[in-house]
Amino acid sequence: MGAKYRAGVTDEPDDDAGDAAPDAVERRAADVDAGGHGERLDRWLTGLAPEFSRNHLQALVERGCVSIDGRPQAKTAHRLRAGQHVEVELQPTDESRAFRAEPMVLDLVFEDEHLLVVNKPAGLVVHPAAGNWSGTLMNGLLAHHAAAATLPRAGIVHRLDKDTSGLMVVGKTLEAVTALSRAIAARDVHREYLALAWGRIEGAFTVEQPLRRDPVSRVKMAIAPAGQGKPARTDVFPLGVGEAGGRPASAVHCVLHTGRTHQIRVHLAHAGHPLLADTLYGGVPALGLLRQALHAARLTLDHPVTGAELRFQAPLPADLAGAWAQIGAAGLAG
Repeated sequence: MGAKYRAGVTDEPDDDAGDAAPDAVERRAADVDAGGHGERLDRWLTGLAPEFSRNHLQALVERGCVSIDGRPQAKTAHRLRAGQHVEVELQPTDESRAFRAEPMVLDLVFEDEHLLVVNKPAGLVVHPAAGNWSGTLMNGLLAHHAAAATLPRAGIVHRLDKDTSGLMVVGKTLEAVTALSRAIAARDVHREYLALAWGRIEGAFTVEQPLRRDPVSRVKMAIAPAGQGKPARTDVFPLGVGEAGGRPASAVHCVLHTGRTHQIRVHLAHAGHPLLADTLYGGVPALGLLRQALHAARLTLDHPVTGAELRFQAPLPADLAGAWAQIGAAGLAG
């Protein structure tokens, strides 16, 4: 319990071909015919390498991976002339490199042959996506155990935001992944959070508002109009009230009944209590925090194979613990 393991090379035999595949580089060349005369370089390349997107081919040009008559050409809008010889080094896309093992330290709270529970630090992205194609929890899981490569999303069945810390359960077998996914859908996996929010919160309340993607900013979620979006409910319990920069701020215990993207952040902001340092939803920084003040502190579920009840609790990380102390709030009860 609480031990840290270094995810690294497994005991499985090396597979040189498998390791090399994501980085395989092909060189392709052709002469510009009469039909290509006057065409933009990036557009012409889509005919030479149709399996790649135009955006990726443009990036290859800008990286110096394309030459014309032996001279590098870094301008995507360069106009070609008939008879020119074009060569391109077809480097793999960032997406194709995403699903690879990357050794990293994992703070494992629990692990058996069926599942593991990890205490995710703030700043760690859970799953590769645009802007974060490597260095994610999924990359670490692929390095931690060989079976992860055979599982959907390496066994990840739910997520935490990049800058939210705390507990996550991950399946290690297809049986466990399937059972955990069903338990989450049935709301039989219980997740509780600790948060610091702006304003004075002295009584418990519930926010039950559907959520959808913000129609203006695609990086945000928003309260949906009646009859739209996905149902979402958050229970909020006060743990203490203090001050941050001369303004009231409260420590709260949040219980999720659904697991929508950014749910607690949007619900508390909707209630007039955005999280400290959650700049995406109007929460200004305070108490030295550089990320939203949210921590997945408690996780309760039935083991997907044995049926035994599993209960885990993760202490506040240093940044939140320091801010919590300044508020003077209590912690979670038993």
